[in-house]
Amino acid sequence: MILGKVCGSINSTINHDYYDNKRLLLVDRINPDGTETGKYLIAMDSIGAGFGETVIIVDEGNSARMIVEDKTAPLRAIIVGIVDHIDVERK
Repeated sequence: MILGKVCGSINSTINHDYYDNKRLLLVDRINPDGTETGKYLIAMDSIGAGFGETVIIVDEGNSARMIVEDKTAPLRAIIVGIVDHIDVERK
């Protein structure tokens, strides 16, 4: 799983039929301390995440397809949670 911050959305006029009426979000991966990495990915939103929210992403196709219960979905990354708070223990 990956931590990320929603920083935008993706709109397309031509896409695979599977993506009709689905939200695709641009997410910047973040470190546990909340700093952004600049490593972006596109993930399908399954929970209603919004701009600026910290989210949990599954970035593995088979797991993502299991979540949407469609073995043939052309899907790799999916947002599965919104993070309320991150606690990092410092040594």
